[in-house]
Amino acid sequence: MNTLLKLSKKAVPVFLLLAVCLVSSSTSAVKADAVQFSDVTANHWAKSGIDTAVKKGYVVGYPGGLFLPNANVTRAEFIKMIVTATGQSVEETAGKWYVSYVNAAEQAKLYVSSDFANSELEWNKTITRQEMARIAARATGLQTKEDDKWMYLAAKSGLISGLGAGKLGEKENTTRAQSVATVERVLTVKGGGKLPTDKYAISSAELAWHKTNIFTVMPEIVGYRGEKWSRYESIEDQWEEDKLTLTSKDNKYVATLHELIAIDLEDPNDPNLKQIPPLSTLKWSYGEYGNPGHPVSNYKKAYLLYWKSTEKNDAPDRYFGDGFAQIELIGVGLPNPKQKEGVLTMTAPVFHKKRDDSPYTIVPKVTKDKLSESVYVWISTPNSGYFRSIVDILSVDPHSEQ
Repeated sequence: MNTLLKLSKKAVPVFLLLAVCLVSSSTSAVKADAVQFSDVTANHWAKSGIDTAVKKGYVVGYPGGLFLPNANVTRAEFIKMIVTATGQSVEETAGKWYVSYVNAAEQAKLYVSSDFANSELEWNKTITRQEMARIAARATGLQTKEDDKWMYLAAKSGLISGLGAGKLGEKENTTRAQSVATVERVLTVKGGGKLPTDKYAISSAELAWHKTNIFTVMPEIVGYRGEKWSRYESIEDQWEEDKLTLTSKDNKYVATLHELIAIDLEDPNDPNLKQIPPLSTLKWSYGEYGNPGHPVSNYKKAYLLYWKSTEKNDAPDRYFGDGFAQIELIGVGLPNPKQKEGVLTMTAPVFHKKRDDSPYTIVPKVTKDKLSESVYVWISTPNSGYFRSIVDILSVDPHSEQ
């Protein structure tokens, strides 16, 4: 039910009046040490931030001792909060109440015209969590030309946390409590502080950004510079998203990788475990025929790589596909005579009922000395000989100077 409808009829006119004051001036600010909001309990997750924000004066309460922490916030209201809280210079301007704050935001490059149209209709729309993340990231000096990277940058720096189990809620509306919490985090970063981070949110944001989360989940395996390092802004940018489709030399086989997901088998709360069958039903082997395989559930000190893909095979006599793309992680671990006995020493394929029936690979957690000179992630055609094709999506050198 809409929060406004929950108020008594007698309170509605006053509520509306103060709501106008909230977005048009700061004269109605209520000191947090003078008022205890009845709808912000002592154990409310955002109480500390709300109290601090009201003391600072960039947000106010409502009549009857209410804060309405779950009420939605418009783009204009959030811009006013962030501009006021960060001390941007605001010049009085004729027109709508928010124009002067928008001008200040443009001057500070917190908002650019490509975000959405600079119009009354757009500014009065409820701000989404993704839009809030973009503004917050810019406010701390972060930059990117990729619009789908803002949430990742915000999550990695601690400006944005998930909604539980890695859920980002990018398109969901932003509440007053969430807005205040985000503004306070911005101020912490600008003051030189470091924020705690939500690893599941970072993983989800990385996956939404460039279709993998391997840099978040397994950085000791892939978190190194490659020979083309100078071309990239960061370690993560080395993932070449434009190479996720492989076309064979004869154009009869096409495979596209849609997502490459890393799961930490030592973490029983890893949200992506829900995407795969129970670990007890999965087995690994190094491909030797007749080997019954070894239960994945016995090897927790490892990662499971799982990928979503599509393939088009017009020459099944040449390309022996299994209904999914052939993805390989090369250069992790070393061969060992005991691997046939079930000692996991290097990357190995995983199957469900029979060999090559599943798009999974198990990757042991190894130290740097157990990594090859180069670690690759590639997509290949399922054949050998002249028509075999390989595309490197990632190539890093664990032994180069970082």
